[in-house]
Amino acid sequence: MELTFRKGNIDDVNNLKQLAINSWRQYKTSLTHEHWKILFDSLQDIKTYKSLLENSDCFVCLASQNKIIGMAFLVSSGSPTEIYDKEWSYIRFVSVEPAFSGKGIGRKLMKMYIDLAKSNNEKTVALHSSEFMDNARHLYETLGFKILKEIDQRLGKRYWLYKLDL
Repeated sequence: MELTFRKGNIDDVNNLKQLAINSWRQYKTSLTHEHWKILFDSLQDIKTYKSLLENSDCFVCLASQNKIIGMAFLVSSGSPTEIYDKEWSYIRFVSVEPAFSGKGIGRKLMKMYIDLAKSNNEKTVALHSSEFMDNARHLYETLGFKILKEIDQRLGKRYWLYKLDL
């Protein structure tokens, strides 16, 4: 199977939304019905993906027939949130189609973003992850991300802020 990586664009928006729904559906049983509905509703909101495409760098991974099976976004420093400092770049929505899990797609996307952040002279890359995302947390930690602190619960679960100094 040949995988290709490229920059995501606005023409991908519906495929990105579908990938997120497919990828994040695996967490449905980790959440209460109410919390899953909140997450699912946000995953279905096309405005989220349009905003990310307009305000960040998106990379996607494609399999045969140009099907998007992986994605992530890097937001440059200067875009603070209640979680992220204005001096930090941060990674959002690392997602891989479940049938392709374990094939190194998430790792490759993460390495691409670390390299992009370095080439953009970013000093820090941050992200957040939850207690129900064991595989993701393991990946981040093997790439050198360190837990900076626990942040407020989301969806009734514990979350941590991770940071990688470049």
